[in-house]
Amino acid sequence: MTTLLVFSGEPALRERVRMAIGRSPAAGIDSITYLEADTAGAVIAAVDAGGIDLVVLDAEAWPAGGLGISRELKNSRSDCPPIVVLVARRDDRWLGVWSQADAVLPQPIDAIELSTTVARLLTGAPVTEATIKETL
Repeated sequence: MTTLLVFSGEPALRERVRMAIGRSPAAGIDSITYLEADTAGAVIAAVDAGGIDLVVLDAEAWPAGGLGISRELKNSRSDCPPIVVLVARRDDRWLGVWSQADAVLPQPIDAIELSTTVARLLTGAPVTEATIKETL
């Protein structure tokens, strides 16, 4: 079983993420179980508890956004799971460098782009903007 943690203060965004990725984004990936969090504290607690294979964070969440949470997780845990951050605009991707996220994707969510990115991260394949475009 593969476990994804989805963080956003907006239930509708968490649902869009779940619907975009689905039960298995690619062959060879176990069925996905989703955990949801609506606060930064819940994200930290879930990652600390272990068993999270990948984290999707809403950069626009308030009062703590996904960019800051990503940076905190990456800087404080040697076994941090891969992180995807969803930003408001494609031009905000540069913020992903600061956040140390493994992938940064714009909203609105493109289901193919998100599921492809998640599949690549779960299988250990590198993720770059070029590799995402190649699969579209």
